[in-house]
Amino acid sequence: MPANQPSEPQYSFVKKVWIVGLIFSLIAIILLLLEATFDILILILAGSLIACFFRGLSKFIQKKTSWSSKISLLTSVIGIVLIVAGIFWLIGATVSSEIAKMEETFPTLLENAQDSLNGSSLGREVSHQLEQIQSSDKLPAFLSRFFMTTFGGIGDIYIILLIGIFFTVSPYIYKDGVVKLIPPSKRDRANDILKRLVNGLTKWLAGKFIAMLAVFVLTAIGLAIMGMPMWLTLAIIAGVLNFIPNFGPLAAMIPAVLVALTEDPTTALIVAIMYSAIQLFESSFITPRAQQRLIKIPPALIIISQIFVGALTGIWGIIFATPLMLILIILVQELYVKPMEKYSEK
Repeated sequence: MPANQPSEPQYSFVKKVWIVGLIFSLIAIILLLLEATFDILILILAGSLIACFFRGLSKFIQKKTSWSSKISLLTSVIGIVLIVAGIFWLIGATVSSEIAKMEETFPTLLENAQDSLNGSSLGREVSHQLEQIQSSDKLPAFLSRFFMTTFGGIGDIYIILLIGIFFTVSPYIYKDGVVKLIPPSKRDRANDILKRLVNGLTKWLAGKFIAMLAVFVLTAIGLAIMGMPMWLTLAIIAGVLNFIPNFGPLAAMIPAVLVALTEDPTTALIVAIMYSAIQLFESSFITPRAQQRLIKIPPALIIISQIFVGALTGIWGIIFATPLMLILIILVQELYVKPMEKYSEK
């Protein structure tokens, strides 16, 4: 060994055991902290999505009009508020009355559905299983865990809106604060990764809203042609719940089928087929077109992430599991896959 080459430190067996133990203890502490604060991380993610939406819309307005960034941002926020207020003013009373009517008639809808199911042997078996689930003690525990969040539903929405407002108004303060935690030699790389995360979430949101609008329009047209009662409310429910992959469309189909059962079982079957066809069209044509430049997430991976994240955080985990999975995929690609590819090329 050359004299000027420093020798590697030699550790005894006991020191190596302590080092390994400390590493595993640190990993365990990080995992416990992550589990304890995961609800809060989901809320921060939801607020970040609001900021991505308004910032992305602001950049689109700025690109089309050449306005300044502040005017474009103000236009995007005020424009969305006015559009939402206009929608509520135009159809808010109708939707509110239909929702109230649906709540009043929901027990009757369930009874009609059970009577229709009892008309066949398969239906009687399904009805029997539903009665067992309803009478068991597992259902209330599951529902309470499913809808349980950190600060309660209203508190969570309030926190999400506050975080979204602060991130929208001054995102660079928080981004620069995160970058400063990185060693100076890696800050340019960190800026690039954060920029790709924001672009990915913005494109995902844009594609999602396009798909939600398409599902709402197609469902409204189909239900209106069929002459279904409460067709507008059911179409809005279908469009909004389409934000949640896999479970959202199924949840939207249930009230539509129950309402259709008040007409006759054939109508209920047609409604179920129509909802399935719309979702198939949305998942195979609209969403791929809207998100063609986005990272493709395997459908099974989305379901797995919804199950795991939903078990940790309840309903918020089900809703925001997909953008969380998108963030993880981008981070893995940027921090592991690309460096490994560069290393293999050498």
